[in-house]
Amino acid sequence: MSLIGKEIKEFKAQAYQNGEFKEITKEDLLGKWNVFFFYPADFTFVCPTELEDLADKYEEFKKINCEIYSVSCDTHFVHKAWHDASQRIQKIQYPMLADPTAAIAKDLDVYIETDGLAERGTFIINPEGKVVAYEVIAGNVGRNSEELLRRVQASQFVAEHGDEVCPAKWKPGEETLKPSLDLVGML
Repeated sequence: MSLIGKEIKEFKAQAYQNGEFKEITKEDLLGKWNVFFFYPADFTFVCPTELEDLADKYEEFKKINCEIYSVSCDTHFVHKAWHDASQRIQKIQYPMLADPTAAIAKDLDVYIETDGLAERGTFIINPEGKVVAYEVIAGNVGRNSEELLRRVQASQFVAEHGDEVCPAKWKPGEETLKPSLDLVGML
């Protein structure tokens, strides 16, 4: 079953961000674009490389009104300990969301019940709190923040220009397509 168009359920979760604990709810998502970036666990191997990659692109996401939330089933205390211990994780300025009850992971169908961990899932959530794009991949393969940024930009473009679509590798400023009968079979 597709999660496209699914509205994220109400939630309340603790996060670690910039040396502080804070509460995040569904209300915090509304009115802006968001990325939920699930990863299996703190103090692991592929995860810090991905989170550092996102940290390096965080300003670009903020410029397009998109908040990043890294999410694992660890607690906010574990996020702080990892932040204190790892030079890669110390670069993170976005909220590190704690989901120890797996409520958010279950809502977005990325919870691995037998392991108590989340799959490596990425969700782009629009300002109305609905999933517009997602990807779930094997735990042993890292993701690329540059491609994620491009997908958020494309999602924002088509939300604003409903009669146009973005072809493969599209980037802002490049030509889009306007589906029509004249275009059928011409690409």
